[in-house]
Amino acid sequence: MALVFALPLYAEQGPIVLRNKRISIISPTLMRLEYADGGKFVDEQTYFAQNRPTNTPYTIKREADDWVVITAPKFTIRVQDDNLPFAQCNTQIIFQHKGKEVKIHGTSRPGRNLKGAISTLDRVSGYTTRQNGLLTRSGYYVHEDTNTDLIVNGKLQRRDTQNHLQDLYYFIYGTDFAAAFRDLGTVSGHVPMTRKYIHGVWYCRWWDYTAKEFLEILDGYKEHNFPIDNLVFDMAWHSTDATRGMGSSKRYYWTGYTWNNELIPDPKALIDEVHRRGVTVSINDHPHDGIRPHEAAYPEFMKAMGADTTNNNILLFDPSNEKYMENFFRYAHHPSEDIGVDFWWLDWQQNRIFKYVRGTSTTILQWINRLWYKDSERKGLRGAGYSRWAGLGDHRHPIQFSGDAYANWKVLAFEVDLTSTSGNQGCYYWAHDIGGFYGGTDPELYARWTQFGAVSAALRIHSTRKAELDRRPWLWGKEAEESMRRSYHFRSQLMPYVYSSVRTTHETMLPLNRAMYINYPEVAEAYKQPQQFLFGDILLAAPITSPKSEETGLASQKVWFPKNKNEKAKEAVWYDFFTHECHEGGQTKTISKDLNSFPLYVKAGCPLPMQPYTDRPASAPLTTLILRTYPSAVGGSGEFTLYEDDGISLDYEKGAYAKTKLQYSRTEIKGKKASVITIAAAQGRYKGQVMQRNYRLELPCITPKSAVCNGKKLKPVWDKKLNCWVVTTPTFSIEDEVKVTVFEK
Repeated sequence: MALVFALPLYAEQGPIVLRNKRISIISPTLMRLEYADGGKFVDEQTYFAQNRPTNTPYTIKREADDWVVITAPKFTIRVQDDNLPFAQCNTQIIFQHKGKEVKIHGTSRPGRNLKGAISTLDRVSGYTTRQNGLLTRSGYYVHEDTNTDLIVNGKLQRRDTQNHLQDLYYFIYGTDFAAAFRDLGTVSGHVPMTRKYIHGVWYCRWWDYTAKEFLEILDGYKEHNFPIDNLVFDMAWHSTDATRGMGSSKRYYWTGYTWNNELIPDPKALIDEVHRRGVTVSINDHPHDGIRPHEAAYPEFMKAMGADTTNNNILLFDPSNEKYMENFFRYAHHPSEDIGVDFWWLDWQQNRIFKYVRGTSTTILQWINRLWYKDSERKGLRGAGYSRWAGLGDHRHPIQFSGDAYANWKVLAFEVDLTSTSGNQGCYYWAHDIGGFYGGTDPELYARWTQFGAVSAALRIHSTRKAELDRRPWLWGKEAEESMRRSYHFRSQLMPYVYSSVRTTHETMLPLNRAMYINYPEVAEAYKQPQQFLFGDILLAAPITSPKSEETGLASQKVWFPKNKNEKAKEAVWYDFFTHECHEGGQTKTISKDLNSFPLYVKAGCPLPMQPYTDRPASAPLTTLILRTYPSAVGGSGEFTLYEDDGISLDYEKGAYAKTKLQYSRTEIKGKKASVITIAAAQGRYKGQVMQRNYRLELPCITPKSAVCNGKKLKPVWDKKLNCWVVTTPTFSIEDEVKVTVFEK
């Protein structure tokens, strides 16, 4: 008897329905397999799946014994039309991996996972288990979304688990790891642009600071020549008068929303002054106990809820209840936001009592990360999440707080490794406790941790409530202070590159801190480098994670300088950012450094955009753009795109941003070598855009004879501190193309 298909047998796109089976070709390298009794398939969103396009073309044909063969651009699936679930004997998937044909069956799960993120580093003292990521050495990954909750009109809804029995996503990429990230963006949504100041410098400490002391902290940053962008008020910002509740860590005081007027008598005045100084304010939030009787907002909140206040009745914190959460935000969050608080640090207490949202299979951490993020957008701002990692799909609520780890060399080494593998799962932006949370009184360890923070998503310090753990960098001795000042200044200068790289992550879904094998998947050595990563497209970092030698005073790190199989040595060259030493790709070296630097390398021939040092890295206008360019071989070239927007609003979603292409080439002109740097006219506009700037070209490792900018001669100047020649242009409109040709001796 002939079977009837829901779609024409040779449909070129759209889902393929075989009675209780549905196959959706989402992209050339991603498909979804569903099995549902009665053909009751699921089209609603889940925490993982936000979009499921089915416009990828394919061919389909029938073979003997009711086999149906669907051929997509990068894989083929053979399915027996037997009205049974996808399984070993009735489902075959065929794809190419490393030049060979690979066949897997419907219950196959790949081995050799390259690891992902971790929910929290709370009380971690060394290497620990990580979750799995999308990338495997097997060339594919299977995500099982079966039994997860649906999201309908913004609310959680249980799936019909009696009928919808399989919901599987096959990422089939071979060694094209970039395809896995593209597919994550397709099905789960792209990581949104973050507020620019999120990627700046933070001060945070668990301490009972007064308003006066908070301002003295900012004074200290200025006095000691350190930048700062964000000041965090930890728990003591709110009152600790609670005598009832579930509590956490045997304390009632974690949750609170009423300002502590003994420490901060006028919160608005304090926040206004911090803002006047160009710094943002974030505050700690442990929502575990909700709004209790001691809170100033308790009467209004309970009235809005229509709840009885007899005997100081307490309503359970309930993220499943839309009315509760609407009023919670209105009375717990919005009053503080209305006096200037910029964003909240969601310091959820790790599901100690309730792991799941009531009546669902969704963890509370997943759901409150979403709720907090969505509410932070209410004034037309980009969402600002800052919470622990809740798993695949949580990349839509950046950034992540890694939790309260112990301070030692092992944890520092693990954080370097973890930060590069976390991107494999979509956890792109960690803000670690630089220096560690528990313990850590070694200035050398702290200085090295700070160097790692300078090539992370945010340079944020934090520590527990111990007098000896105040991590203001000028309190750790002259040697460590000088080292950390260099790291902070470097981070300040690097902000144009960092923010442009954040845009690249938004567009491509490639991680900011990127494991080496993502760019070099065909090179075996790339899989053996847990202590180094690419930071954006053109920087290679290998933070030092071990103490110095007592004999030499230097600390060392092994560094592999990458080179693809088809690259020539002269095409894969890396330069030391601090010393300008040249290293050809394809070799591994042990690099030794004093406390003032660490292994950091720039890809030859690629313009590195920076800014002059500023004490407000995330908000200073970019009126001088620094371009440091290390020479390629003659005939070589490279480019980078500078990205700019207003740094805070959602207008970027409407196209309100600018991109400026930065190009470099090294050539010969009349028998003489020349470096040519071209700054294209900026494309795009946004509110507050800098319309004029000049350019400072830093040119290590060449000796210029002369320079010409748009037909006018410029004089190269030797910069003794940078140990390189510098060419500075006049001021131009950003609408002008600027071309500088530097003729070499």
